[in-house]
Amino acid sequence: MKAELAEVSWEEGGTRRRALWISESSPLPRRVVLADDTTRANEAFRLAAEGTSLLYRGDYHNARQLLGAITRRVKDAKHTGDLARDFQLYRQRQGREAQIAGKLLVEVDENFVIPMRRAPDLSKALREAWISLPRPALVPLREVLGTVGAHEWRENGVDVPALGARVHPHFGVFAPIRGEYVELVAQAPLNNAKLAFDIGTGTGVLAAVLAKRGVPKIVATDSDLRSFQCANENITRLGFADRVEVRQLDVWPEGRADLIVCNPPWLPGRPTSRIERAIYDLDSGFLKRFVLELKDHLAPGGEGWLVMSDLAERLGLRPAAMLPELFETAGLVIRDTLRTTPRHKRANDREDVLHVARSQEQTALYRLAPR
Repeated sequence: MKAELAEVSWEEGGTRRRALWISESSPLPRRVVLADDTTRANEAFRLAAEGTSLLYRGDYHNARQLLGAITRRVKDAKHTGDLARDFQLYRQRQGREAQIAGKLLVEVDENFVIPMRRAPDLSKALREAWISLPRPALVPLREVLGTVGAHEWRENGVDVPALGARVHPHFGVFAPIRGEYVELVAQAPLNNAKLAFDIGTGTGVLAAVLAKRGVPKIVATDSDLRSFQCANENITRLGFADRVEVRQLDVWPEGRADLIVCNPPWLPGRPTSRIERAIYDLDSGFLKRFVLELKDHLAPGGEGWLVMSDLAERLGLRPAAMLPELFETAGLVIRDTLRTTPRHKRANDREDVLHVARSQEQTALYRLAPR
């Protein structure tokens, strides 16, 4: 934790209390009132919807039940039949749920203990997420629960068939649960690459796949500190530290590579939390930068692998002509395109408002080379 941590204050027991404020997505509370086991869900929802935060003092499991009750009161948007509009309504609903649910707070002390009746020991999960607490903090309960889920991912790992091993994501780092894009990188022809860059490495999974395929030197970059630490840990655990160097960089390392791989965020839009930056790319800014600057970082005869879902095109969020026009502007040609279809649960969920687009989604690996 660093100096940017803010403080929140509230009245309790006739005194003014203060604590650190920790949240990945919720703004600093403007007003905090106390809630307990007698607080009704309707009243809690009303206060949260009006912008009041509720600090829960009581039973931990009752707090969880109240959180569920508040969340269920956020109404689903009606389907319009227009996929682009339905997606916007879906995002608005997600945002409203996060905003309201994020108002239910719990206190975490400097030892990562939640001072509530029947509160489990979550100190390991909380410490993994935040490293240290110089003093007590208030945290949205939904984010506390998020650290628990992230801890389970980190402990158990994600099976990656292309590696014959598991990759262990950290809190705030997107897990490689959509294995189809990993398999594309495992199958594409390497053309005797001696040096590869993996841009936006995340967990380090694609760098590890390239190492397993025999690329002797890979430089993996990510601007996010958590991703940098996560990738380093995974690369070491997998036994590829002698071939893969992980660097915390904005985008590009120095020099030119025979192969440059990137799986950028696939949906244009504004991320509302740190982890959403792996999914949403405002105005496709990262995508555009990678493609437009790719040529300047390729060695003679080298190629770039852009791994992209076409869900944005199917939702009407990005024109179908944008990628070909971007390649043309960047002075790139497509040597080959490998495609696959998703196998995640949502692709077959007919209750999903975006089912039509998800069921037709394809993920492509574009092999790009200078014209």
